[in-house]
Amino acid sequence: MTKLLDARTSQNASESNSIAIPMLVINTPQLFGQVGLNTQGGSNMRVTFQGTIAVQLPLAMVGVTIRVVRGTMATDPLVFSCTNTYNLSVLAPQAISFNGADFNPPVAAQTTYTAFISTNLLGTIRVGPESFSAVVYSD
Repeated sequence: MTKLLDARTSQNASESNSIAIPMLVINTPQLFGQVGLNTQGGSNMRVTFQGTIAVQLPLAMVGVTIRVVRGTMATDPLVFSCTNTYNLSVLAPQAISFNGADFNPPVAAQTTYTAFISTNLLGTIRVGPESFSAVVYSD
């Protein structure tokens, strides 16, 4: 029988256009969500996570990358990555949603998952909403 061990949410911005955080350095990850899960008390654990972030893009072809790591630093073990490329015709803020999983994370009082965003072009602005959540299950 599946057992829920822990569930957490990181909510940086709840509404559309509620923030304006410019991305000032290309290809440099910016943290937008972080949760710590209790991964003790189970076997065959799996973590599922999901998030949403909205950005206003410059009028140029731009790539936006979402990365989720097990840890707190962008250089920690990568458990998920995706890149979306947008073209010149995108004028309104773009909401990017993602789902991922991590199987058999280490057993610990707290295992941290951190979500980062980066872009390959200056002029991208994080505008909200920004949300990241994760759940850990075991057998």
